[in-house]
Amino acid sequence: MDEELNIRAAIEKIIDQMITLEDDGSSKDCKYDIVSMNQWEWPQGVALFAMYQYYSMTGKTEMLAYLIDWFDSHLKKGLPDINVNTTCPMLTLTYLYEETENEEYLPYLDQWCDDVMSRMPRTVEQGFQHVTSDFLNDGQLWDDTLYMTVLFIARMGVLKKDDKLKEESIRQFLVHLKYLTDTETGLFFHGWDFNGCHNFANALWGRGNSWYTAGLVDYLAMIDLQEGVRDYLISTLERQVQTLGELQDESGLWHTILNDKETYLETSASSGFAYGVLKAVREGLLPQKYEKIGLKAVGGVLQQIDEKGVVHGVSWGTPVFYSLEEYNQVGCRPMPYGQSMALLMLTESLKHTSL
Repeated sequence: MDEELNIRAAIEKIIDQMITLEDDGSSKDCKYDIVSMNQWEWPQGVALFAMYQYYSMTGKTEMLAYLIDWFDSHLKKGLPDINVNTTCPMLTLTYLYEETENEEYLPYLDQWCDDVMSRMPRTVEQGFQHVTSDFLNDGQLWDDTLYMTVLFIARMGVLKKDDKLKEESIRQFLVHLKYLTDTETGLFFHGWDFNGCHNFANALWGRGNSWYTAGLVDYLAMIDLQEGVRDYLISTLERQVQTLGELQDESGLWHTILNDKETYLETSASSGFAYGVLKAVREGLLPQKYEKIGLKAVGGVLQQIDEKGVVHGVSWGTPVFYSLEEYNQVGCRPMPYGQSMALLMLTESLKHTSL
């Protein structure tokens, strides 16, 4: 009971810190603020999705009010150009539209979805090219895309009862898995370049892998798939989690390059893994034996949360690099996605009696 109370208290502090994070000048080399909740970008999108899931789990009306105010103010200001990362906040807006039945949201969702389908650059085999607000990344597939854009397409398929959108989400998962899977480990490379036909540094990057672990369980919860496709995706998850169990540090965390113990331990990836594994076990997607991996990670992440609710050990936004050392040089600081992944992990952990 004491542990549960401690986790609930940590959750409230994490949310407060996520909402009030401010850029300390770290974003000076970026075109946009990736630290505070003031921007419409992928870090904020990940945080919004976590907040909505927390609301749906708890029914806390103040969380819903925050989300409504956030979207209303940003829609009023005007939306940025469409790319993979700026699509991320739209996922939460699909749920907010259903929750509030605010018809003013629907044209934004429809137009954005149409633009993703018709205007988003594609690679060979029609994968979504990982276009960001900074770079076109010609011919590149990144594992981040599945979380940032493909979940939104799947949700729009459900919302609009449009099988074409559902099938597009399936194609994107399959194309990305084809080119990003490391067949030796079952983990995923950060990126693939069709121009040179290579996986850049062959980096088995932690957070990129966690986008799959966390994103897949939510994808399977939001969409009905044919049994063969569903079983295939679950098998890729189990293969990944088997290897994660072998690579997990004694602290419960994982290294930013998963198979390189010389790289630092990274908290946001560890939170994403814990959330995905625990939810997959609870929903019967993975056998019960994997629960211990997730719970061990919960303990490790809790050690990275200070008394104010700030989640530490979270790496800065990370592009695809050509050397493994560059990943290890990425700095750490509190970020919205670090706060939000810890929020999801801790909320999910409360549903596991063996904590």
